[in-house]
Amino acid sequence: MIRRHFGTLAIALALPLAFTAPAQAQSYPAKPIRMVVPFPPGGGTDILARLVAQKLTEANHWTVVPDNRGGAGGTIGIAEAARAAPTGYDIVMGQKDNMVVAPWLYKNLSYNPVKDLTAVAHVAYTPVVIVTQANSKFKTLDDVVKAARAAPDTVTYGSPGNGTTIHLAGEIFNSAAQIKMRHVPYKGSNAAMMDVLAGNVDLMVSSVPSALAQIKAGKLRPLAVTSAKRSTSLPETPTVAELGYKGFDVSTWYGLFVPAKTPKDVIATLNTEVNKLLATPEMKAAIIAQGAEPQGMTPEQFETLLKTDYEKWKGIVQASGATIE
Repeated sequence: MIRRHFGTLAIALALPLAFTAPAQAQSYPAKPIRMVVPFPPGGGTDILARLVAQKLTEANHWTVVPDNRGGAGGTIGIAEAARAAPTGYDIVMGQKDNMVVAPWLYKNLSYNPVKDLTAVAHVAYTPVVIVTQANSKFKTLDDVVKAARAAPDTVTYGSPGNGTTIHLAGEIFNSAAQIKMRHVPYKGSNAAMMDVLAGNVDLMVSSVPSALAQIKAGKLRPLAVTSAKRSTSLPETPTVAELGYKGFDVSTWYGLFVPAKTPKDVIATLNTEVNKLLATPEMKAAIIAQGAEPQGMTPEQFETLLKTDYEKWKGIVQASGATIE
């Protein structure tokens, strides 16, 4: 009887442990998740972030709330996310601009992307597109080059801000074409878009998602994309390399990051759910419709991409001579 009693007691004590562990593992998220968007509403980063937040909410009954924290080329929002508690309830939609370019441009940046943040899930990549107003005198990229050579520093181009990949795409093209266009930085894509549509700046260098709606509406003319191959969303638009600048290849990527030391099981959960979304025909179509190319990765693959690009863009930024105080 005594042996039977202790056997029953052992089973009773073991049962809570057996059932408690999975319950704890499955408890995330137990409250709303804040998704920091480091640019103002309406730009490429904001569009993709809101799409991911919406679909995660719909698919999993989570509450994912976008929180726009724009400014300083996206570095303000990234810095805020890096300072957040590593619990998984503060995530950020980062991209090449503020994760691997800005650290080499800004002298007093408050975060180190490879130390203070951890890669969670790659979402998409996109070419950069050079656009002008539909009624502009610039019909081709060659028209821009000729005008810039004839009158250096008079052709203007807007970008979403200093230190972005998009800003540097313009500077790299200046170098490749041996011209001098004047850069006009804005606080986000929308402000730059309004000025190029109004004719206040000659060109805009933009992510495809930010410019696609206006291109489709016939209000902007795409002159070239800066990636190695043509954009799925703009198949008729030539690459800069096709137009005579061999090897020209500038694109940007978007993905989710969390503060360093966030639990690995939380990162795994987020990565699994984002990759499930990216594999659905609906999500693929939605991302392509915005001008981006969906691409999932494991956290380890994305972390490798982050670190590789971080070192690569050190040389590109230093060669450009660009700095921001």
